[in-house]
Amino acid sequence: MLTSMTGFAARTGGADGFSWSWELRSVNGKGFDLRIRMPEWLGAMEAELRKQVGASAARGSISLNLRIAREAGDTGIEINEVALSRILEAISQIEERAGATGVNLTPASASDVMNFRGVMDAPQNREASEDLLNALRADIAPLLASFNEMRAAEGASLHAVLSRQLDEIETLTTSAQGLLGDRAAEMRSNFQAAIARVMDSRAEMDEARLAQEIAVLAVKSDVTEEIDRLHAHISAARDLLTSGAPVGRKLDFLCQEFNREANTLCSKAQNAKLTEIGLALKVLIDQMREQVQNVE
Repeated sequence: MLTSMTGFAARTGGADGFSWSWELRSVNGKGFDLRIRMPEWLGAMEAELRKQVGASAARGSISLNLRIAREAGDTGIEINEVALSRILEAISQIEERAGATGVNLTPASASDVMNFRGVMDAPQNREASEDLLNALRADIAPLLASFNEMRAAEGASLHAVLSRQLDEIETLTTSAQGLLGDRAAEMRSNFQAAIARVMDSRAEMDEARLAQEIAVLAVKSDVTEEIDRLHAHISAARDLLTSGAPVGRKLDFLCQEFNREANTLCSKAQNAKLTEIGLALKVLIDQMREQVQNVE
């Protein structure tokens, strides 16, 4: 079955005095592009996140966001002794320099010192505990399972749509094939009538020359190969739909080939019904290609 590049999953959790929310989403992309947004102090997890998401998705523009915060009522604020010593030493030096030059400064208050960056240290700014990391890691597998479940459901819908479109393309191709016999007779009749209008009389027409011109015209307007290739593309596309592998790029290439044959069919048609079938094929192929853009 097919897998869609479009997917979404969300999950919330809490442990070690923290609460968090995961959000994983993906949209169409030419290749695999994973963007992770999470606090810097949890950066140690990024490598394993990339590995696990990469094992689940082969293609798509994917974003993984983690928002995490201390639970209400648990601030966990502590004094960073190193930062405090550095700030107090700097204040002392400034006051000494100011006094030496006769500049009077207002003494710094405790609240002033607390507002300097790094003095009051929250656990979010330190390394995460192993308990917290393990709790976050435990969320990844179910998050990916939910994500892949949605992509598989979307893929099943795409499979049904593409199968139906291939059936319609096959019906049109078979109809075009059925027109070839009548079309050959019609082309011969039209060609004879056109020559007869130019010649003075039917009796003066060179039968050998006529046969030669009709043969040349038949070769130039023969669409048998185009119809055979359309049947081959239909068979190849159906095999891809059931392969179970990421086939989005291959299906996209096949759509280009489908469109090439439909264009040639229209240009060679010289028959109203065949032209109508060629145009209908082009519309269907465009619709199919739009759906293929969602396939992984």
